[in-house]
Order: sequence, then structure tokens, then C-alpha cells
Amino acid sequence: MSGLTEVSAEALMALRGRALAGRREAPALARRPGSAPARPRGQGHEIRELRPYVEGDDPRWIDAAATARSGAPQVRAFHEDRDRALTLIADFRRPMLWGVARFRSVAAAEALMVEAWRALEEGGTVAAAALTEAGLLWRAPAGRARGAALVAGFLERAHASALAAAALMEDPQPRELAPDLLRAARLAPRGASLLLASAFDRPGASLDAAFGEIRRRGPLRVLLATEEFERAPPAGVLPYLDEAGEAGFGRFDGLPARLAALKGSLERQGLQVSEIGGPDGAA
Repeated sequence: MSGLTEVSAEALMALRGRALAGRREAPALARRPGSAPARPRGQGHEIRELRPYVEGDDPRWIDAAATARSGAPQVRAFHEDRDRALTLIADFRRPMLWGVARFRSVAAAEALMVEAWRALEEGGTVAAAALTEAGLLWRAPAGRARGAALVAGFLERAHASALAAAALMEDPQPRELAPDLLRAARLAPRGASLLLASAFDRPGASLDAAFGEIRRRGPLRVLLATEEFERAPPAGVLPYLDEAGEAGFGRFDGLPARLAALKGSLERQGLQVSEIGGPDGAA
């Protein structure tokens, strides 16, 4: 398991066992009728779009002509030929960087990596995005064991970057979730499944519209990051610090109802929601 406040690529790679625990090993079904399992094909050859190059893209897919026309590097994005393409979206904004037992963000990274391992073991590809106070970070799709290593390393670096960006913040209000969530979804291969891990603090007024556009691109599932303090807060009046660092006193016994209302709101929008953040990081 990763640390209490930091994400470790080595620990994420070790989650393969948890991902496969209890799952019956069976060969993937062939893509065409027949009894013989077929090895999933690699990246497709049909170009889906040309878009600006972002860190993590494969330099081999830079389009020279489009780059010359635009004056900035442009890459070719392809339709996926694999059976399963998954895009992880990790909310590493400041509200995720806290926890009584351990940070919500650490639990989110571990839960996302478990799903990444499952997709890769089924022959899929995995891309990853991280939402931080400094903006969006992106890791292009990859498959097999190399894909797992790339995603684990990306999550470790993105989390460290998020911690650094949050420490330098001057604005007491965290960055809104919706705009960067939509940007991440637009980078994902069309038709890919999207998996978002977030606590939905400061979602932004455009979150419902973002959900609608994302679902037109591919299925979206939510890992709702929670903390033991939210699920079963202590009784009585407790001291706290607000977002501006000001001290105060208050009661927190309304948090479980607020958490249930948030989950219900997401489910009413047709989203599949699983809670994460238990002591072992499992949903």
C-alpha cells in the first residue's frame, strides 16, 4: 500500500494481486465467432483526430504536416482496436489532499490502479489524467505490463506535482472540477470507458453539462472518495481550520447525510458509483 500522504509507483505496481484476487482466470473470448481465444490487437490504424501534443504522448505519432501548419506539435490519435480501453481520471485537487487516516488522493490512486490492472490483464489499454491545482496532466494510452508501469509512474509524479501546486496556492478557493474533467474526457479515446475518482468538492456549475458530454463520448463510472471522518464523525463540537486557515468550532454529525445525498445525486444521473477510502483502500 502507498503511504499516508504520498503515492508510490512501486506500491501501485504491487496491487496486481489485489486486482486479480477472486477473479476467475479465463482466456479472453475471440472477437469473431469461434472457440479459440484471440489475442487483442494493438493500437488501431484509423485516425480519429489530430490534436495538440501533450506530455505523455508518443512522439512517433507527431504529424509533421499538421505541426508545420499550426506552428505547434500536433499528434495523430487513433481509434482503439483493443477489446477494452480505459481512461483513469484522478482528482488530485487540494480538497483531495487530506485525510484523518490517510489522504483521499492516495486512496483514489490505489483504487484507480486496481482497475487499471484489471483492464490491462484483459488485454486493454489504459490512459490516465490527473486534475491538480496547476491544471490537467495527461498520460497517453498504453497496454500490457509497460502500460501498468507507465500509469503507476504517472500517478506518483502527478500526485507529487499536485502536492507542490497546492502548497503554492494563494487563492483559498480550490480549482473547479468540471472544466478540467471535461478536458480530460476530450483527450480520451472515443468510446473508451472513463473512471473518475473524486470527492466532488467544489464541482463547478457546469458539472451536469460535463457529465452529459462525457457520456456521449463513452461510459463513465465514479469512485467516490470518502474518509472515515465523513462516514462516522465524532459527536460534539470540534475545532477546525477553514480553507483560509482560520480557526473555528463546529459540529460535523451532518456529514453522513451529506455524503448519502451526494451519492444519490450522482446515481440519479445514471452514474455507477462505488465508495472508496476504507482502511485498505478497497471500495
